[in-house]
Amino acid sequence: MQGLSCGTSRIVGCRFSIYPMADNFVDIIKGALEEVDTAKVWMQTDDVSTCVRGRSEHVFDVTKAIFTHAAKTGVHVVFNGTFSIGCPGDSDADTYMSEDDVRLNEEQARVEQVEVATQFALYPMNNPDYMQVIADQVAVADEHGTFTKGVHYASRLDGDVHNVFQSLEESFVNASKTHERSHVTMTAAVSANSPSTKDK
Repeated sequence: MQGLSCGTSRIVGCRFSIYPMADNFVDIIKGALEEVDTAKVWMQTDDVSTCVRGRSEHVFDVTKAIFTHAAKTGVHVVFNGTFSIGCPGDSDADTYMSEDDVRLNEEQARVEQVEVATQFALYPMNNPDYMQVIADQVAVADEHGTFTKGVHYASRLDGDVHNVFQSLEESFVNASKTHERSHVTMTAAVSANSPSTKDK
């Protein structure tokens, strides 16, 4: 049974789903998974979503690579994920924290150029200064040139997939360091190849 106090682990997790808007969506998802090296993360898939856990750099490396390889097909693809660190009682798969910081998928994924539109939201739990934490991380995205505007309950990012995921990762990691043993979650909806006209 999980306790109610935060665990000591700083393992990062992401539960996500990818939605290719095509009849052959199964082939697109499986093809993306086959191209991604998941050796440095714990990963489990069920009939609803996939969960990836480990060091932050490897969780973001794997999630970005899976999405990028699905999106390079040219099909409209949406990634919908929730990232978390410091979840109460979260310690399962701690062994993956001993991995080094070399990203296994960065080189292969980096050659793909995919434009994305993203909405993300940060939730710094149990932090009385949460609004300032959020504002500071939106400023980080602005410095990267990916921040477009605030929308209801989220912030919008636009640009190359690598720049957008860098903004997401830095914002998430920075927020996790603002409070001792903080529990931070971040939701991200990332869309590529949408036929809809962008509304900025």
